[in-house]
This record gives sequence, structure tokens and C-alpha cells, in this order.
Amino acid sequence: MPADLWSLYSLMLKSRLFEEATATLWQDGLISGELHLGTGEEAIVAGVVAQLRDGDAMALDHRGTAALLMRGVDPVAIMRELLGRPDGLCRGMGGHMHLYSRDHLAACSGIVGAAGPCAAGFALAAQHLRPGTIAVAFFGEAAMNQGMLMESLNLASAWALPVLFVCKDDGWGITTQSQTVTGGDLQERAQGLGVPAVEVDGRDAGAVWEASRSAMQRARSGQGPTFIQARCVHLEGHFLGFQLLRMAREPLKEMPGITLPLTRAFLHARGAALGQRRAGLKQVLGAVLATLRDPRRDAANDPVQLARRALLSDPLRLKALEDQLEGEIDAVLASAVGEDAS
Repeated sequence: MPADLWSLYSLMLKSRLFEEATATLWQDGLISGELHLGTGEEAIVAGVVAQLRDGDAMALDHRGTAALLMRGVDPVAIMRELLGRPDGLCRGMGGHMHLYSRDHLAACSGIVGAAGPCAAGFALAAQHLRPGTIAVAFFGEAAMNQGMLMESLNLASAWALPVLFVCKDDGWGITTQSQTVTGGDLQERAQGLGVPAVEVDGRDAGAVWEASRSAMQRARSGQGPTFIQARCVHLEGHFLGFQLLRMAREPLKEMPGITLPLTRAFLHARGAALGQRRAGLKQVLGAVLATLRDPRRDAANDPVQLARRALLSDPLRLKALEDQLEGEIDAVLASAVGEDAS
């Protein structure tokens, strides 16, 4: 059975609209602290979550909002949680990185790599209590350098646990290029522990759906775990408001706050040698120029837009779906920030 792209696009667009709404609330100062958006990961999450069944579990990282929405968690409860409201999903105490839903067997954690042992625990419970059900772990590629995630892969292999390890690989660990701090190949690393590994274009929801479908069949039939490396592009930086992206998008507004202090430091009578100053300035300017060429600025890497293009042959149905979802998210936003939520 092929993937239903209409259903996948609906899940992806709902997630994108919800996160855009939360970004607006954050920019307005209504959501405190950092906010880690999952924009750019929608195809990966939709391709997996769309195939989960009752009794399946999810272990999520600090970008878990999309998976929870797609799994059917109340969006108003999620948004109220992000706002710190006592009637939020976790009574306003979890924030956006520590979201839980017992009814959906879903848990997020801001601890890098924690999705691994959590998913292994879910899968062990599934193996003994709910045969035929599975667990899924979502995490970034940098988490593969955490010991507990490697231990989870090993245990899942040794005990043939019904779990999918889904690596959302955007090539960055916060502000560090992952390839500069990661030895070897991640798929070979998983295979070395006896876990079959596949690579997929994480911008293509249909491709993710196919890859995860085969992995889920293996897990449900007792054949053990699979590692899926899905390459994607985060449309924001590690967190909302990432400075280099702000400079690239609004240079006239953002650059003076950077260039003026740099110029004063470069011309100051005391301090480092001139050669060191030049090297530091060159490094900063190089980072800015690299950001101007950053793939996050390329619309071709937006999974929501890629899915939408495949549906343009039926514009009336497409518009009706988009209008419906926009209306739903508007209603969620109104309910979450309205007087009845105070």
C-alpha cells in the first residue's frame, strides 16, 4: 500500500502552522526561555507517526511538538503548556522540551540522547505486555555520540526489542558541524551492534513512510530494531532567534550590533596582536558569509513545500485543506491565549 500523500501533507502542514504560531508567541514574549522548533523535520515525523497504532510508544527529543500533534495530543493543551499555564499538558511545568502524554505513551526529554533508553524501555514493555506493538525513538545525529544511546542500540539488538531508532540528521550539533566531531559512519556504527540501518531523504515524506513501514513490519514480527538515518535541513538554527540566521535575514537591522563592537575591538590600542585580531575578524565574517549560503535559506529543502508541489494537480482540494488547517490552528491559538485560559 503506497503512502497517502494528502494525509501526510495534512499532518505536516498542521505541525508547521502550529509551530509558526508558537514562534509568534515566543517573539511576543509570551513563551519564556529557548524555543527549539522542528521546522524542516515534518516529513520525517509524519512518515513515521502516520503508521503508529494504538499501544505504540514514542520517545522524543527536545523538538517533540510535531510528533505529539500528529499522534493526536490536544493542541490547546500543548500550547497552554508552552505558555506555562497550569491547565497545560504537564500543568505548566514541562515547557516545550519536557512534554508527556500517558494516554499516548509519549515522552519528551531535553537531555540529548535520552530518547534511546526511553524507547528501549517502552519496547521492552511492549515485548512483554503488548506483543505486536512497537516503540520509536526520535533524536538528532549528534545524540549518536552519547553513550546511553549507543547502549540502547546494543540492548535493543541483543534482546530483539521492537523499536525504531530514527535519526533526524541535519548535519549540525547546535553550532558545530557534526562531521567535525563524529568519527566514522553512523549507519556502520548501528550495523556494528547488529542493528540493520537504512538511509532516507528526510525531506521526502513518502520515502520516509516506505522506509519506516519496512522497519515497523520487522519490529512487529519480532525481528528486532532498525536504525533509520533521515537527512533533513532545519529551517531555523538550533533555537529560535539564532543570531547568524537573524543577520542573514535582516542584515540592516542585525549587523550594526555585531560590526560596531567588532570594529572597536579591532582598533583598540590594547589587546591581542594585529594578526590575531585579523584572524578572529576573518572567522566571524566567514561564519556570516557561510550563513548567507546556508541550505536553510533554500526553499527546495522545505519538506512541506516539497509535499505541496506534488498535490498541485488538485488545487481546489488543496486550498480547502489548507483553509481548514489554518482555521483549526487559529482556533487553537485563540483558545490557548484567550481569557478562558488565564
